[in-house]
Amino acid sequence: METPILLPVVNPNSQMIHPQELRDTFSFDALITNSYLIWRKFRGQKEIPKVHDLLNFDGTVETDSGAYQILRYGEVDVQPSEIIQFQERLDSDIAVILDVPTGSEVSKQKAKWTVEETIRRADQSLGLITRSDILWVGPVQGGAYPDLVTFSAKEMAKRNFSIYALGSPTPVMQQYRFDTLVDMIMAAKTQLPAGKPLHLFGAGHPMMFAFAVALGCDMFDSASYALFARNGRYMTPQGTAKIEELEYFPCNCPACHKKTPEKVRSMLLMDRERLLAAHNLHSCFAELQGIKQAIRDGRLWELLEARSRSHPALQLAFQRMLKYSDRFELDTPVRKRKGPFILSEQSLFRPEVIRHGARLIQKYEPPSKAKKLLLLPGELVAPFREEATTPSMDAWSRFHDGHVCTYGLSYAIVPLELGDVYPLSQTETSVMPTPVAISFTRKRIADYIKKFGYSRCLIIGCAPWHQQLAVALKHRFKGRLRIRFLEEKQLDKQAVKRILKALK
Repeated sequence: METPILLPVVNPNSQMIHPQELRDTFSFDALITNSYLIWRKFRGQKEIPKVHDLLNFDGTVETDSGAYQILRYGEVDVQPSEIIQFQERLDSDIAVILDVPTGSEVSKQKAKWTVEETIRRADQSLGLITRSDILWVGPVQGGAYPDLVTFSAKEMAKRNFSIYALGSPTPVMQQYRFDTLVDMIMAAKTQLPAGKPLHLFGAGHPMMFAFAVALGCDMFDSASYALFARNGRYMTPQGTAKIEELEYFPCNCPACHKKTPEKVRSMLLMDRERLLAAHNLHSCFAELQGIKQAIRDGRLWELLEARSRSHPALQLAFQRMLKYSDRFELDTPVRKRKGPFILSEQSLFRPEVIRHGARLIQKYEPPSKAKKLLLLPGELVAPFREEATTPSMDAWSRFHDGHVCTYGLSYAIVPLELGDVYPLSQTETSVMPTPVAISFTRKRIADYIKKFGYSRCLIIGCAPWHQQLAVALKHRFKGRLRIRFLEEKQLDKQAVKRILKALK
């Protein structure tokens, strides 16, 4: 299987869309079904069908254990040992132990019990498993209590499961508490083995896939494509619409092509539900394909920013993600196929920006004789572009005891000699000089100046915020560093002479 992947939930007893059609028509190579429901149908029988034959599906089949029924109804009439043995008889490709879901509306004491009981059942199940050719899933519980999720994940990581899963997110997602979901996922992901997939149980709406993937989730499953269809709901990456409220379809998938909402509303109920389910599947698959391409292009962060603007709950989730910026930096490639876009204040927390600031302080050394710092606005210096008319590094060759850096609202401060290094000159930016952005830039520059101990600093400016920055830095280093501001709107030969004179 190629991840990220969605496994549509298929009810073994009632199928709105046939399992093999999920593969042949909708391109889903894997699905998930409920082994507990199959067990109830065939319990007591000596011969049971293999799950692939039962569903007539030749792709990958994961079987759940009945934990969803525990979450919904409180209990099931099967023992953890029975469902382990039954899933082995089914020839499941991926199988889940019978855990105890935490849910969302429970006390911390009850949540703690579900975590401890799930761990106990994990140990019991591992002792009963005989099929090494089945990938076994170890669920992580704890619900909306991050400390319990952390404990659960840390303990489950000690058990040798092929796949790990985060349980109980469905109620949180149904209430659009995506910021809480961010904390739940990160609490689990940071404790689990990085080389093993993380399955987010019950996640099946395209509006949140990009966020879950960015947080480290690899697998999803949901019956929402069918459940939403029965309620007349139409999925999009921007949210959910009711078929009664639509005048146009914002989609041209095979289900929607050459159809109108009015025509769909006039269909027989069964036909309407099937069409909506088909569209919902196409919408989910297309979003995952778009996410994969964004990862290939190094554009996942840009996709997150776009999706975050489609719903207030997603904006809150994106804001919550920013507090984990340092963690994202660790797992982000150093080089990508395309340069990043710095689009807003939130972009200042993307991994590339965080990485530049950290490496500049930890791994960079300015010229040994540099005592004076010259800060030039990045928009006046274009060393990478052939059509640049601004002076290159050679123009500052007489600046023997100084060091030239550029500054701006994206990477804050960049030594001129590093200007062509990826991603500094390959970045496109449109961030505005808001108080937050200026404060971010001021802090990064101040940290740099403090680290390398310059005696003088000349700041060249051509915009109002440049002067604001200079004033803030003067206040920050009052009495310890001489800082001067000089307004220049272009860097021609005369301007260079004035700047070098001011540095004497």
